[in-house]
Amino acid sequence: MRPLHLEKKGLRGLAIAESFRQNSKKSILSGIVMRRDFLIDGFVFGTTTINGNDATDAILKMYDDLDRPDISYVLISGLIISMYNVIDIKKIHESLQLPIIGVTYNESQGLEDAIKHHFPDDYVSKIKEYQKLGNREKISLHTSSEIFVRREGCTLHDVKYLLDELTLQGSIPEPLRVAQLLSKSLLQKGLSF
Repeated sequence: MRPLHLEKKGLRGLAIAESFRQNSKKSILSGIVMRRDFLIDGFVFGTTTINGNDATDAILKMYDDLDRPDISYVLISGLIISMYNVIDIKKIHESLQLPIIGVTYNESQGLEDAIKHHFPDDYVSKIKEYQKLGNREKISLHTSSEIFVRREGCTLHDVKYLLDELTLQGSIPEPLRVAQLLSKSLLQKGLSF
């Protein structure tokens, strides 16, 4: 397992964000390889099924498609994406042997009730996957914004240090902001993969 090498100026991470429309069957995932000094060093794309169970495999495929052994961590905008498509952060960490960080931006009382409502006939397995994620941890960034993280393979201290460095303003780390912009642009152009 590779630790976060926070001392490296050229530290590279893969940041993944999504975009979809309410009536879509698929969500577009965009991945940005960005160095710590904000140099963009690569792109990768994927899709997940709305209401599906394929987000974890989609992210693993995106990483494989890049074929980049220089990536030191994976940063994901949310671990419940594409309308309750739950990302198994432990599986990704075990498979890639890299630190994995899921970032969200709002307080939440949990999603169990929403999952029961959205999947009235088959909510048990979704709730089990959701609960496997564990609790989120709050981080106060140097920008005076608060975010919430789930992590595997790294300490909360290292995550805070990294996200402070990657967040120029507000609450969204720059690699995730760029990945979100790219996903939204692709969606607006009607592109799919």
